[in-house]
Amino acid sequence: MFFQGCEREQMRGFSPCLHLFVWKSMRWTHGWDNCTSMTEFILLGLSDATDITDILSLFFLIIYGVTVITNLGMVALIQVSSQLHTPMYFFLSHFSVIVHKMLANILNKSKAISFLECVVQFYLFCTCVIFDVFLLAVMAYDRFVAICNPLLYTVIMSQKLCVVLISGCYLCASACALIYLCLALQIPTYKSNVINHFFCDLPPLLSLACSDVTINKVLLFIVTVFNDSLTNMIILTSYFFILITVLRMHSTEGRRKAFSTCVSHLTVIIVFHGTIIFICCSPSSDNGGDADKVATVFYTIVIPMLNPLIYSLRNKGMKDDLGKILSSKIY
Repeated sequence: MFFQGCEREQMRGFSPCLHLFVWKSMRWTHGWDNCTSMTEFILLGLSDATDITDILSLFFLIIYGVTVITNLGMVALIQVSSQLHTPMYFFLSHFSVIVHKMLANILNKSKAISFLECVVQFYLFCTCVIFDVFLLAVMAYDRFVAICNPLLYTVIMSQKLCVVLISGCYLCASACALIYLCLALQIPTYKSNVINHFFCDLPPLLSLACSDVTINKVLLFIVTVFNDSLTNMIILTSYFFILITVLRMHSTEGRRKAFSTCVSHLTVIIVFHGTIIFICCSPSSDNGGDADKVATVFYTIVIPMLNPLIYSLRNKGMKDDLGKILSSKIY
């Protein structure tokens, strides 16, 4: 019937029928008959097993509680202690804590998330992660000034400059997250609403797209590489000059103090960027491989809990101030 209709259209040309034939062929070939716009997504989470889910519920609830208490305690200690009113602790107090709807989904046994909630969650997640990436670069510059120009440290790292640097981190993070969000919103229809992940991330969403998302993936790659290259260049350059300055010191005690001020920051950089590099180099599929989900849990939930512990346990000034405050409260 289709080709008979095309024969009747010979006097007016073949292009409409040919276009319809090609369009139907593409639908059959690519499975686009089930494509539709989504109002809700289903997050599969980390595991479908009920026993494991219950254990994960308790585990993440404990981590969440420890993360909130330690981060708020660190911020309060920095605000109370006048000796901690330095640029390094000012930057440290801005470290973000990423908490997903995943925790609520696990506790409520619900895996559904609306399209609007998915968009907002994805934007906030990108903003927090990118902000942490830029903040680590800013803190590397702060360590460079403190060790390589100690006499001019208070002059260079003025309060005005610190506010400008923090504002720049927030601005860059918001702008990059907005770009990622626009790439996600460019997907008109989806093959399925089931996301094999525990939160809304761009690669799983792109893998469910019916349309061609090659341009989206290229732009995602360009923005990601630009951010990582810029921040890593700042970090590597700062620590290159720090290493040269430390090696030129004649005092062993001076070298020890210089290295001790950088150990905490270097530890966070290695853990944070190492996890992200693992995710980028992992051969898992776009729609949430198990290795990707475990690595994502590590740098989105575990690392925010470890940050205050790493900085407080490795920093003598913070431990001394905490001991003084606790002693004054006790006695």
